[in-house]
Amino acid sequence: MEKFKKEIPFIAVALIPFIYLGYVWNRLPEEVPMHWNGAGEIDRYGDKKELVASLFMLVGITYFVFLIIPYIDPKQKLQNMGNKLNSLRMILTLFMSGLSVFILYSVQQKNSNPGFIFAIIGLLFAFLGNYFKTIKPNYFIGIKTPWTLENEEVWKKTHTLGGKLWFVGGLLMSLTFILPNKIQFYTFIGIVSVITIIPIVYSYLEFKKIKNQ
Repeated sequence: MEKFKKEIPFIAVALIPFIYLGYVWNRLPEEVPMHWNGAGEIDRYGDKKELVASLFMLVGITYFVFLIIPYIDPKQKLQNMGNKLNSLRMILTLFMSGLSVFILYSVQQKNSNPGFIFAIIGLLFAFLGNYFKTIKPNYFIGIKTPWTLENEEVWKKTHTLGGKLWFVGGLLMSLTFILPNKIQFYTFIGIVSVITIIPIVYSYLEFKKIKNQ
């Protein structure tokens, strides 16, 4: 019962987009926009019932994954993070719920500009980058390469660099909404590629350096 009480705030946040969907359900057309291309143009419509599955993919999976992984982490490092892990979990659940509500609102308004979604995702990247230094070595959260998982010093150095890159990159992503639609997507993908590839390469180089020493 005590564990369930602790879950109530997370469950309440996760249910927000489903409640909002129920509120606007009768106002939605039977076919709603389900996908936008890189130019911000709607390229697929679907039955509005698909929105339920979409919400579960965004919010439900986030909730259940973070509920389970502390208990299946082989090194039990996530459980040792205590309140820091709960804070991260709440922020991610809030983010996914907020993003879901925004997407539902965009669908209802037939707004085909994905720029604001990129901006919101950019702010998440910035937050996660600022959070990297608190993440202990584990198999589920963070920059998980063979070299960071093999050496704790490589993990720390990689997450220090990666945190800075994700923070700056996230802020840059959040500014892409001011760009023309056709440029937004490719700029966003370019930034994501840079802040993903550099830490991976860096972790390998640091591991080789330490091994040679």
